[in-house]
Amino acid sequence: MKKGIHPEYKKVSITCTTCGNVFEGGSILNEVRVDTCSNCHPFYTGKQKFGQAAGQVDKFNKRYGKKDN
Repeated sequence: MKKGIHPEYKKVSITCTTCGNVFEGGSILNEVRVDTCSNCHPFYTGKQKFGQAAGQVDKFNKRYGKKDN
């Protein structure tokens, strides 16, 4: 690596704007703000709701599937 051309990589505090959680990470910026973090993201907290797909296959088959003769 050439000297003097790379930005300084340092430890910074990362702040979640949704829940206010603060944790440490590395960046070339002085401060980092994220919209969601692993503390409040629905996928990591187990509160994620999946769209209801029940009946969608039957609806598709009714519209485009094989017809019984």
